[in-house]
Formats: sequence, structure tokens, C-alpha cells
Amino acid sequence: MMASIEVSASPNSAQWQSINWKAVKQHVLKLQMRIAKATREGKHGKAKALQWILTHSKSAKLLAVKRVSQNKGSKTPGIDGIIWNSDARCIGAVNQLSRKGYHAKPLRRIYIPKKNGKLRPLGIPCMIDRAQQALHLLALEPISETAADLNSYGFRPNRSAADAIAQCFKCLCMKRSSQWVLEGDIKACFDKIGHQWLIDNIQLDKRMLKQWLGCGYVDKGLFYKTAEGTPQGGIISPTLMLLTLAGLEQLVKSIACKTGNRVNFIGYADDFVITSSSKEVLVNEIKPQLIGFLQERGLTLSDEKTHITHIDDGFDFLGFNLRKYKGKLLIKPSKSNVLSFLSNLREFIRKHPTIPVNDLIKILNPKLRG
Repeated sequence: MMASIEVSASPNSAQWQSINWKAVKQHVLKLQMRIAKATREGKHGKAKALQWILTHSKSAKLLAVKRVSQNKGSKTPGIDGIIWNSDARCIGAVNQLSRKGYHAKPLRRIYIPKKNGKLRPLGIPCMIDRAQQALHLLALEPISETAADLNSYGFRPNRSAADAIAQCFKCLCMKRSSQWVLEGDIKACFDKIGHQWLIDNIQLDKRMLKQWLGCGYVDKGLFYKTAEGTPQGGIISPTLMLLTLAGLEQLVKSIACKTGNRVNFIGYADDFVITSSSKEVLVNEIKPQLIGFLQERGLTLSDEKTHITHIDDGFDFLGFNLRKYKGKLLIKPSKSNVLSFLSNLREFIRKHPTIPVNDLIKILNPKLRG
């Protein structure tokens, strides 16, 4: 289907290079702001109409194609083997981004190693499917940003892991701060989210969402159906997960109001910490409610990674260790991260024994600063 794109290469190339990207982004941003405003005011019908306008606008289609053709995974094809590596192909792709007659292709399954030695499965969509997801993500992001928890930091624009750690510091650094911490981790979050819950609760084009959730995947030449979860590798998957977990902080705060305890929530993707001045409240009130909240969405807490610890014993979160020493909170890189970093440096030096010292220092300095 994509092979016909290269026919009139030079006019298409000139057309792509002459695009005023600043004007394109401003047009999309205006629509996104209107969607966010309508969502805040509870005008869901208006928000839905604006989403339709956005996903059918040329500006949004241009931005979607630009994103998938220039990001890190742009050189990794899906099952059709096609990549958009020229301006002509990108313009052709914009003209193909239509809802009418669209059918999502199965994902290409690949495996990448995890820290614990296991393999993480990734589902790689075709370029056209990635572009469709990026297009609809532009319409979903204003809603996800409006609905997401205040202290949720993962997969959100202009937020990072450093912001989550800074919030942890604010919640734990004082003498009167909470002493007990529940470290939460959701088991195989991407792979287990319930499809029906997503279809019923996510304000997105249902026909498109159903296709992305049920497109299946191809592994070693065999096709497999997908009955649950969102593909790790899909552009829209992180935002779907963010919306699935939206409301966790509100739930925790409502329990805090009933018990009269000071409670804080800090989340990053499927990892989160909840601080409280009472261990009993975490064990007897908050944890059971968390389990119920997640079960409704087809998710479960990981028993091996979910702990309740005292701040004097310390805990690991997002690659950092947070612990109080004689009442003073110190945040350091976690032991496992330091060891991993050192082993990577050793491996690099072993692989390049002949590299001049000056060149080696230039390569290592940015890593050490990071």
C-alpha cells in the first residue's frame, strides 16, 4: 500500500520542506486548548466535536507524520517493512491519514532485555498505524492532562522523573513529615489493562481504539490475538495507561480525609509511593482500596515489589534511594543503578582498549556528569 508514495518525489520533497511548522503547531495548540477548556467545564459533547475537528485537520496530520518519521524508532519498521525515510514519503503519508477504510495491521513482536535478566516484549506498529496513533494522541492529550493526577509525573509533557523525586523531597524532608512509605508497583501494567474498561472510559474515537487494542501481533511468523493490555511500543499506550491510573491520588486523599491522617501520593507511570504518618492506615485502609481500584481496571499490585517501609530504613524509587539519617533526608543514586553504571563503563573501556586517553575522557565526561 505504501509503495506508491515515491512516485512524484521532487514536488513532494519541496512541499514538505516549505511547511511553516510554527503556524502548524499554533493551529493544533489552539484546538487542544479548546478541548481542555471544554473538558474542564464538563462539556464532553463539545470536547468530542473538537477532537473530531483536530483529527481531521491537515495541521494535526502533518505534526503526527513529523513525529513518527523523526523520533528514535523511525528506523524500526513494522511487519510491512516500510519506513518513511524521505520527504516525499512523509507528504504521501499525510495524504493517507484517513479514518475511512483504515484497518490497523498486527504488531511486530520483538524482545528487549530487562534489568532482572528477563525479556520485555515490545509490539512495533507499522508506520501508518503509528501516525494514526500520534494523530489521535494530539486530541487525547488535552483530556489526559486535565484528568491526570496532580502528582503523577510519568509520560506527561514537561514533566520528568526529577520532578517526581523533587516532590518526594518536599513530602519527606521535614521533621513533621510522614514517616511511613508504601512503595507500589503494578504487575505487568501495559500487558494487563482491561480492553473493555478502556473502551468504556477513554474519550477517544472508539472505532480506532478497538482496532489498536485488538490488532494482535506476529511473533516468529505466527499471529496471536490480544485480549488484554496495550502494546509497549505504541505511541498512544503511555497516555492510555496514564488515564487508566488517573484518580489514584484522589482516592488516597479521600481516605486521608476520613482517617484524619496526612497522606501524599507521588506517581511515575506504573510506579508510585504513598507517604503517611501511620503504618496502620497504609496497611488497613489504603492498600485494600488500591487493590479494588486496580482490579476494576484488570490490574494487580505486584506482591514482590510492593512494600511498606519506614523512612529511616529508606526505599528505592526511580533509580534513587531516599532515606533519613538522624532526621536528615538524603537522596542518592540507588546501589543497583551505581553498579550497573560502573559495569557499563568497564564494558565500554574493555571493548575499546586502543582508544587514546584524551578521546576516552571526552566520551566518559558527559556520562559521568549525567
